[in-house]
Amino acid sequence: MAIVKTDVPMTHARCEQTILDLVSAFPSLRTELLTDTAFDRSIRTLVIGTGPRKVIYAAAFHANEWITTPVLLKFVEDFAQAIVDGADIYGVDAATLAETVTIYTVPMVNPDGVDLVTGAIVPGEVQYEIARRLGENYPAIAFPDGWKANLLGVDLNLQYPAGWLMAREIKFSQGYTRPGPRDYVGRAPLDQKESRALAGYTEYIDPDLILAYHAQGREIYWQFDDIEVPGSRELGERLAQASGYTLTAPGEQSSYAGYKDWFIKAFRRPGYTIEVGSGTNPLPLEQFDEIYRDNLGILVTAALG
Repeated sequence: MAIVKTDVPMTHARCEQTILDLVSAFPSLRTELLTDTAFDRSIRTLVIGTGPRKVIYAAAFHANEWITTPVLLKFVEDFAQAIVDGADIYGVDAATLAETVTIYTVPMVNPDGVDLVTGAIVPGEVQYEIARRLGENYPAIAFPDGWKANLLGVDLNLQYPAGWLMAREIKFSQGYTRPGPRDYVGRAPLDQKESRALAGYTEYIDPDLILAYHAQGREIYWQFDDIEVPGSRELGERLAQASGYTLTAPGEQSSYAGYKDWFIKAFRRPGYTIEVGSGTNPLPLEQFDEIYRDNLGILVTAALG
């Protein structure tokens, strides 16, 4: 019986328990606590493989994009099961892949925001009322479905020192000048526990590649600024071919201060933002099977490099 549930909202508690259950079930998996949020929710890693190539896959930076969390969890479960069964995953021998690469996943970067959007935080609770008051600064944004930020009202994918001042200028010009549901960059780069912990983890792991999972649009973003990472476009084209997604560059209004942007700038290695699915966030779970099928090839191909 599958451990990862893909037919119910992936709350923080469910994500935490799923990770612990997976580690208990599969000796090839391990986990560690990355940090706790300002509201004491844990952010855990889930790691598979022992190979010299190292990659980081991270998901749910944005609260209403929580459907990306079960994508990573199910991938790790299927990979671990294929090792046990002596089987392939996406046409690649799982045991060989595990000896080739170590995959470090951070399945839920923003557990506080996710719990707001999924309903784990209910009206009347202190945390709900904190978010609701911040949301009143932006009445045009649906509450809570339009929520992307953490519960301090900071967008965790506008936190990285890669054109952060430019991102601040752009977002302030759009009216996002204070904490709220989305697009507030914070007071300084990496001033949030979640983004600071992920940056520190990335520096510690020193990966060959990262994937940052978002929703929606069926697109793959591969560039930052004018930096040309050798082989990055070619690998991006293979990711696009494996998924049916479009390899593209982000628009001027959303091309700064993201995790992928910082990784490319700081490490000069391939980094990609994957925008899964299509429609309005939060995407319905009815899309999950299609999203997973599309992304399995991305996850394995990126691991191989």
